[in-house]
Amino acid sequence: MISVDDALNHLFALTSPMQVETVPLVQAAGRVLARPMQALRDQPPFAASAMDGYALRGADATPGAQFDVIAEAAAGHGYAGTVPAGKAVRIFTGAPLPEGCDRVIIQEDVTREGDRITLGDKLDSGWHVRPAGGDFREGGEFAAPRLLRPQDIALLAAMNIAEVPVYRKPSVAVIATGDELVMPGETPGRDQIIASNSFGLKALLDANGAEAHLLPIARDTVTALETAFDLAQGADLIITIGGASVGDHDLVGSVAQAQGMARSFYKVAMRPGKPLMAGRMGDATMIGLPGNPVSAMVCGHVFVLPVLRAMLGLGAAPAPRKKAALAVAMPANGPREHYMRAKIGPDGLHPATQQDSALLSVLADADALLVRPPGDKPRQAGDVMQYIPL
Repeated sequence: MISVDDALNHLFALTSPMQVETVPLVQAAGRVLARPMQALRDQPPFAASAMDGYALRGADATPGAQFDVIAEAAAGHGYAGTVPAGKAVRIFTGAPLPEGCDRVIIQEDVTREGDRITLGDKLDSGWHVRPAGGDFREGGEFAAPRLLRPQDIALLAAMNIAEVPVYRKPSVAVIATGDELVMPGETPGRDQIIASNSFGLKALLDANGAEAHLLPIARDTVTALETAFDLAQGADLIITIGGASVGDHDLVGSVAQAQGMARSFYKVAMRPGKPLMAGRMGDATMIGLPGNPVSAMVCGHVFVLPVLRAMLGLGAAPAPRKKAALAVAMPANGPREHYMRAKIGPDGLHPATQQDSALLSVLADADALLVRPPGDKPRQAGDVMQYIPL
């Protein structure tokens, strides 16, 4: 068995970023920007009013001063003339500041009669002008790689960028294996269960930037597994679920190797998830996950998502961890790294009382994987521990 860290390093060695493609900005949310972008204009492109009021020369703005209103400026409809001393322009938020003006007096500080205004006795101290380029300048860089969030899309649009280079979404083939499995909605036989891992993993992959495809369930025969691997051709990542152990019916490893898979490692010193296998099969990375539902999903968070992020150009790094205090005491951990389902409460981390790797209901109720290092000493309430958010 190898450690979790060693397994991740092996997986990263099997992985490389996807090719880059260009997509319209409207389709770029949730994609990973592959190259830095430069703003194509200043924002704002002109000095603009930040309030509704009157634009004038700031040097003339004294309490009680009077001005003739000579024009009006609104967003998209600026005043093209120059404003001389003693004159003002009625202006609205977002309108370009007319030439000759450098201050906006808010309308609450003004009394207007016809086309003449009088400033109040107490003026707001702000000048209420957004300077040209106050947000960003033409040529300003938007860094990459970067997972594009809605606010990033808005910024790129303001930069007048209509399309962006992004890493291609990895194509992932998900193969559930086992004679005991039937699809949701089907009627299982006496000795069968419903396939669940593949659906959970597809959801996890799709939510994190992949295009995952569920292949038909592969039965526990060499022919069925060979057919499944044939159907997976063209995928960037092949994930098998179950059949990776060493029992008489666990055929995935031998069939994969017969199909050309160069195995990188088998078995990881962790729980749940010990019977994990990985290698290279043609142009694809292959990860063989354990069949227990919780084991498969935990390995999805610990191994598959970091691999996916590396394929998306976001770098080779373990799943992000946070720290929180334990809400209860725990006994010493065994020799394997333990990823315990837990909930985060106001008083800290509460590990679930049941940690059986077949209990999906416990995983669904969890919002954290509490990480216990190998041989970790007994812990007391209040001890600070690492966890992976779910």
